Amino acid sequence: MQDDLIERVVNNPQYQELKRKRSSFGWTLTWAMMIVYYGFIMLVAFNKEFLSQKLGAGVMTIGVPIGFGVIVFTVIITTIYVRRANSEYDDLTAAITKAVLK
Repeated sequence: MQDDLIERVVNNPQYQELKRKRSSFGWTLTWAMMIVYYGFIMLVAFNKEFLSQKLGAGVMTIGVPIGFGVIVFTVIITTIYVRRANSEYDDLTAAITKAVLK
């Protein structure tokens, strides 16, 4: 019974669509995060002078808000993924479950 159920899910066109959409979107967000994160690391490695410029008369440098921006960017793309997963992907999963368990 279990093998039959798995085969029906894998052969379902909506499952293939879900897999394709989720994978494509996941890789897009992964590449965006890698560009932002490694861009910051490259700045740290190769342009310390830029990052060490002081902002105003205090002790804060420009690197601090940029680093904070990397963290905020991570939270934003995680939120984007969760929202899509909770709407589009959950709807597709429900449709697959309904079709397979008929």
